Amino acid sequence: MSATMLIWAAVAAAATPQAQVEAVMADSAAGWNAGDLARFTAIYAPDAVYAAGGEVARGKEAIAARYSKSFVGGGNVRGRLSFTPVMWRPLSAVHLLHVARWTLTSTGGATPQSGLTTLLFERRKEGWRIISDHSS
Repeated sequence: MSATMLIWAAVAAAATPQAQVEAVMADSAAGWNAGDLARFTAIYAPDAVYAAGGEVARGKEAIAARYSKSFVGGGNVRGRLSFTPVMWRPLSAVHLLHVARWTLTSTGGATPQSGLTTLLFERRKEGWRIISDHSS
């Protein structure tokens, strides 16, 4: 069983929806930091919508294509990614609104970049997935 599959199995056993979402977000950030685009975008549903910078990407493939330019030569050229939870709001038994602060820390000592992301998660058969992401 791969490391990602083990993480997803551990997520399924987590006690609360917030803990489950935090675990999948940590795995996504770990994918970013390892330069693994597939692992980074595994958190998105196939029909997810991503809005940022005046653009909208529809579908996981379009979201991955938008991020692909950051993944060069087996790494991530934009820096190390981390998330800090800001707020949670359960919307239903299968939907959760999550606002988090993202931070990109450069390995070259440049000033970190930071912003907010508003994520709508849906619990699906394969686990919690982002169905809408608005990042600034």
